[in-house]
Parts: sequence; structure tokens; C-alpha cells
Amino acid sequence: MCRVTTRPEPIAGVHTPDPLGDPTAGDRADASETSAQEPEGIGLDDEPRLSVAAVARRLGVAPATLRTWDRRYGLGPSDHTSGRHRRYGPDDIARLEQMQRALLRGASPMEAARYARTVAAPHPQRHSDGSSAERADAEDGPLLLSGVLDGADDELALAGANTGGRGLKLSGAGPRTRGLGRAALALDSWSVQQLLIESMDGDGVVRTWQEVLQPVLRAVSERRQRSGTGVEVLQLLTDCASTALRSVIARAPKPENPRPVVLAPVPGENQELELVALAAALAANRVGHRLFGAALPREGLAAAVKRSAPAAVVLWAEQPYYAAPRVLDDIPITRQRARAFVAGAGWSAEALPGHVELLGSLEAAASRVSATVLG
Repeated sequence: MCRVTTRPEPIAGVHTPDPLGDPTAGDRADASETSAQEPEGIGLDDEPRLSVAAVARRLGVAPATLRTWDRRYGLGPSDHTSGRHRRYGPDDIARLEQMQRALLRGASPMEAARYARTVAAPHPQRHSDGSSAERADAEDGPLLLSGVLDGADDELALAGANTGGRGLKLSGAGPRTRGLGRAALALDSWSVQQLLIESMDGDGVVRTWQEVLQPVLRAVSERRQRSGTGVEVLQLLTDCASTALRSVIARAPKPENPRPVVLAPVPGENQELELVALAAALAANRVGHRLFGAALPREGLAAAVKRSAPAAVVLWAEQPYYAAPRVLDDIPITRQRARAFVAGAGWSAEALPGHVELLGSLEAAASRVSATVLG
């Protein structure tokens, strides 16, 4: 199975301006906007209105980004006062949130803006002189048709707002993968989980793992190794992925195999996401299993195998230190007449006993185990 390392060595971090605004003006704008500490106000309609800086903090973007969205797509304050302060009302903020949500799902900025204007249905924008704000691409049309990002928009997809560093290297990735990367960088756990669940419902666990989740996990890990930043991104992405995968397990159809498959990390191993992915893929194949987490000690693992009377046992290890063949000696596999499998990068095929089979990728592992227990 493919390996994703989640424990790189930390080094010093860096900061890059928000890519949705001007690359050089972002930091200057941030400093000027936030230093002003503009107070919140009340509009003529008695609705509370927020300053550019306050809305930027709320959305987790740079103030320069809001000005860009206003200038290019007409997503600015609907009530421009005669003074220098620009105030956003509830409808304005709701529209910006729709824009951000569409971007997270892989839409181009122009497409996301059209989506935000249509879904939020805000009031028409008016400047203090009574003129209407220009709106790029304001004609009616289908929403989120392509979600394809290309050319200059690639940078917008790869680096999310408020990420504290450079974006992810996701060359050649599809819009859903880019959306997942953006949601992860924004620490948007809801969007991460929903994107993964939608992908698995539509394309299956294996394809989602290979084409959507694994590229982002790899890119986040490489980003952390390269810059020393993003441990929180990696942790959130891993936890959300585990939640999404377990939702597949919880909603799976009734298993067809009378004897389950026991899935467990070897004692001492503290990584298990790939094993959860295998459990979800097996559940989708109607293969019943017993999935145990990394905290299960050796005696607990032996007892679980003994009590479950499984048709197969899969032990997973990422670190060679824990993937010792002697671990198999304490598990009553032969007495249960269970097929023995191991998975993960920690195992060496040459060191395994003859009755133990080493599994490969997630797709191969799910296919091999399913065929073994279902016939």
C-alpha cells in the first residue's frame, strides 16, 4: 500500500501574501487595514455593517483579496458611504461566503463569483454617487459547470487564504483534488469531509484514495518537510479523512462473509489511516471486518483474533522497527485457520514466513482480501 509519512522533521516556517489579491500589495494592504482597526458600524437600514478588515478576519482572507473580488467581480459592499471606510452588510458577507465555498470546491474565480451572486441573491450594489458597480460576467448562466482551473487560476486553487505559507504542489490534479487541498489549507474541516464523502459516493473508496486524498496528503507532507509549516493542516486532513472513511464503513451494506477479517496495526505503530481506507474499501465490497486502532496491545490483538475466529488477518506497519516477523508468532492465526496478510511499507517480503502474504497498493489489497474471504 502507498505510504504517507505524517512525522517529518520541523524546520522554520515562512509566510506568503494571499494569492487571491495582488502578490505584492497583499502584505501592505493587510498591515494598513488591520492597523486602522476600523470600528463596526450600522447602516441606514439598521443592519450591522463590518469594515474590510473585519470581514477579512471573518473569512480568513487578506483585505486585498476582498478589494480584488470587488474590482473584478462586483462582490463588494452594497452600501458605499461617502467617507473612506467601506462597510459590508449581512447580504454582502453571505455572498462572499458563497464565493469562498465555490472556490473550495474547485470552481474558477469568475465561475465562483457568478455562483455567489445567483445563490446569495444580494441587493444591487450602489456607490455613494448612486452609480452601479461594474460586474464582470454578470450574465445569467449555469452554475459551477466546469470547476476547471487552468492558466493563472492554478495559483488560486493551490494556495488558500490564511494558510501561513506557500500553496500545495498538485500539478495535473483535477478540480476536486484542488478543492480538497484548498479546504485543507483553510482548515475547513466541514468542506474536507464533504468533498471526500461526495467523491467516495460517486467514484468509490479506492479511486478517491488514489486520485483525490493521497495526492493532497503527499503534497501537505512535502510542504511541511520543505517549509516546516503545516502540522495543523496535516493533522486536520488526516482526522477528517478518517472520519469520512469511517462514514463509508458505517453506511456499508450487510457483509456477505460469515467469518470477518481482522484489521490492526502492529503493536507500537501509531499510524493507521491507510488501514482505515482498506477497511472502507472492504466494507464497500460487502466484506465484514473487525477494525482495531493503534492503541491495541499485543495481548489484546491476540485475544481479538482468538475471539473473532476470522477468515483473514491483516497487520499493518509503516515503520520497519515495528514490522518484526516475531509479532506474528503471538497471534493464533494457524489455530484459527485464517489467512495471514501484512501491509504497509514497514514489511520486508524476504523476512516473512511462508504462510504470510504481503499486500501491495490499496486497490490490490482490497481485491486480494475480498477474493480470499468471498471466494
